[in-house]
Amino acid sequence: MNSKLKKIATGVLAGVMTLSLAACGSDNSGSGNAAATNSGGNGNSGSGSSGGKKVTIELAISKSSQDSAFVAQDVLDEFEQKTNIKVNLQLLPAEQTATVLQTKLAVDEVPDLIQYNLASATTDLNLERNFEILDNEPWVSRLLNKDVLSAYGHVYSFHYSQDTGMQGVVYNKDIFKELGLSIPKTYEEFLAVCEKIKASGVTPVFMPFKDNWAANIWPAAAFADWAAKNEPSLFEDINAGRKKWSDVPEFATFLEQQYEVYKKGYTNTDILSDSYDMAVGKFLNKETAMMFMGDWLIVNVAEKDPNVHLGLFAIPSSDDASLGASPLGGQLFIPKKAKHMDEAKKFLEFLATKEVAQKMVDSQASVSNFSDVTTPKLPEYKQEIVDQYITPKKTTLTTDAYMIVDRSELYRLLQDEFAGGLDAKGVLKAWDEKFSQLMKDKGVEGF
Repeated sequence: MNSKLKKIATGVLAGVMTLSLAACGSDNSGSGNAAATNSGGNGNSGSGSSGGKKVTIELAISKSSQDSAFVAQDVLDEFEQKTNIKVNLQLLPAEQTATVLQTKLAVDEVPDLIQYNLASATTDLNLERNFEILDNEPWVSRLLNKDVLSAYGHVYSFHYSQDTGMQGVVYNKDIFKELGLSIPKTYEEFLAVCEKIKASGVTPVFMPFKDNWAANIWPAAAFADWAAKNEPSLFEDINAGRKKWSDVPEFATFLEQQYEVYKKGYTNTDILSDSYDMAVGKFLNKETAMMFMGDWLIVNVAEKDPNVHLGLFAIPSSDDASLGASPLGGQLFIPKKAKHMDEAKKFLEFLATKEVAQKMVDSQASVSNFSDVTTPKLPEYKQEIVDQYITPKKTTLTTDAYMIVDRSELYRLLQDEFAGGLDAKGVLKAWDEKFSQLMKDKGVEGF
């Protein structure tokens, strides 16, 4: 099992490394093939398979992913108009997404489509047992990079992009320029940056920890960066029961760092009351300068005001840290027991058409994964990520890529640290106990 997990993580990271090449040679508009025609390359995905009768298919998606291009209302409306198939969204609590989906799969109350991420689906949701292999779908032959959608030698998921989300510190470039600040390369430099921003009257860091998953951005990148550079087999050892989370003193240090940022007064006051959905407004109004988050936030802000210039740098938990590559890619999967298998596959065919895929790639400024869909000029922040982190191979998959159990309890424990209930070591010890029980419940050897 551990070798499988290592193989999946390696494949996902390999996909990250190809982005710089794809971004540099992205004009593939003339390389379409016959498969494009077979998959509806002209944007027509045919009529519904139900003889004219309207069919409703269910798509389960985390509430934190509601801004996914797959579920944009204009996309869903166009699909329904062309096929007479309606897509109904099942919005799942972000911190309970894995648990809810595990339950649905166990009791055969499966949706027709699930948006999840490949790295976690292999472990959280038992990918091989529960999901349809998509190797023979007509759009697969047009893929430029099958690896980012594949596991165990098969294509299991769909996405129009090769991008994996990057996690670090989202920051306002204009504020940094106005205050003469440079990107911090160490934790001490980061604190000094926070102090200067605070002195200017702006909140240095926005922490929306009412949504407890947001408290995991810093440690998920910090843990992974340390392990990659100092103990590459660490997560394999933890997943085999040979080591515990609390055995790594640096992990406690990283949790203490994030807490210290709060205790020094560098954050919003009501961190346990403020939620993620407030983040865009905070940046639009220049109320905050930074946030520990993924680059999807930059896209959300740009959609509201393209004149707000944001960037992303690595979590400065260690000197010259690597940028976290999130496994939360938001691919689409079809359960083997989907009630409307044909209609679900038709939805993927529709999304894969040249016309629709081009719209999504353009709207998200993504690196295309289809041979006949052109990658647009990348926005400045994304080109900087390619130049500063991806090309020089300074990225690392975040800890989430190696976690094979539900993480909602970890998120709650991280939240407890800021509520004053636990210190950093207490968080890790409590997570050791919960993690061990979860692994035992899964029947993992070594627990």
